[in-house]
Amino acid sequence: MIRCGYCGHEFAEEDGIRSCGKCGKPGGCRMVRCPKCFYENPPEAKAPKTLRKVIDLLKK
Repeated sequence: MIRCGYCGHEFAEEDGIRSCGKCGKPGGCRMVRCPKCFYENPPEAKAPKTLRKVIDLLKK
C-alpha cells in the first residue's frame, strides 16, 4: 500500500496512475500518482510488498 505524501490517501500501487512519461528520464520514471489528488509518489518498496504477498499466501 502507498500512502499519498500530499493528501494521506492510502491506495494499492495497482490503483495508482503510472508515470506520464513527460519528465524525460531515461527509461521513464517509476512514480505513481495518487488516484485522489494526482500527487506523484514513489512506488512501494519491494520488501514490504513481498512480505505482504507471503502473509496473504499463508492465510489461505
